Amino acid sequence: MSDSFRIEGTTPLLHSHVFDVERRLVSHGGSTFERDVALHRGAVAVLAINDRGEIGLIRQYRAPLDRYNWEIPAGTLDVDDEEPLDSAKRELLEEMGCEAQHWTLLGRFLSSPGWTNQVMTIFEARDLRTGPRAPSGPEESSSTVHWLSPEDLRATLRREPAIDSTMAVALNRVFGTFFDDR
Repeated sequence: MSDSFRIEGTTPLLHSHVFDVERRLVSHGGSTFERDVALHRGAVAVLAINDRGEIGLIRQYRAPLDRYNWEIPAGTLDVDDEEPLDSAKRELLEEMGCEAQHWTLLGRFLSSPGWTNQVMTIFEARDLRTGPRAPSGPEESSSTVHWLSPEDLRATLRREPAIDSTMAVALNRVFGTFFDDR
């Protein structure tokens, strides 16, 4: 019996503008099994912090939740050959109308490796200049921008039934144990 896993074949199930889904036939230890996998180009997110120490958030409708959700600016790597930092700069300008002079890579994480290959790259943006937003699509166009102190953000998020994991990772990377006093 072998300990190695091997993809024996794939069958496309869905193609969309955001992701594809394929069924993979995987062999292991003399047997085979199927897994449906969402293939994603990757995404970026930005934790924007203004000169008052406030965190920039988007309040945006999300169809999977059928509700408005608190999020940091984010988007799919949907421009060919665009580097993640360039994508992050574009998303920050589109969603919040901000340009940053100082950028820090906070890290990369797997969104949910049990069903997708999506890698999220998170940046911190500081020394901000604000201008007009250029939202794209109906959800972004109806979203609102909010600047909250860390204390106000903690209080706001405590009232939510669940929070965005990308935002949680970013907050913990910058502020340490952001949610430890819950």
